[in-house]
Amino acid sequence: MTKRLDSPRRGNDVVFCCSPVLCYQTKTIILMTTTKKQPTRSKAFKTGIATRSKVLGSGYVKRAFKTADEFSMPFQEIATEFAWGSVWPRKGLSLRDRSLVTLAQCIALNRPDEIRVHMRGALRNGISKTELSEICLHSFLYCGGPASRDAFHVMQAALPELEAELKAERAKKR
Repeated sequence: MTKRLDSPRRGNDVVFCCSPVLCYQTKTIILMTTTKKQPTRSKAFKTGIATRSKVLGSGYVKRAFKTADEFSMPFQEIATEFAWGSVWPRKGLSLRDRSLVTLAQCIALNRPDEIRVHMRGALRNGISKTELSEICLHSFLYCGGPASRDAFHVMQAALPELEAELKAERAKKR
């Protein structure tokens, strides 16, 4: 049976969205729809924009959408609607705790690009430089030396730029 849904459901429903994807967690097939006009945005998408902007910064989110092309825009839309609009705003964990968990998972999976992205959110959510170092050190025990070492290198390289960006953002708000 084919349905248009604003958010995934459990079962074998088919959802019309922006790109063809099989969501393994919900067993939902997401099919491509193409239209020239601006798509109607779901409540989850709007929540996703707000949450993503709060965590990563509105400048980051604007750049992500501005630089996305026809090939990558479906990813931006799905990530915003489902990850940032349905999971990140849930009440079970604070944004700070979600940042810690996400960084640990990115370290475990050895995803340097995602570590850089989520470091931005971690710093904005109040995680200190010391805590970032401790996450890397603790990851050594459970993810192994190479993943921990790579995370240290990524964070060490990204910290000066991210800290300067956050400092400038805070100065603007004053």
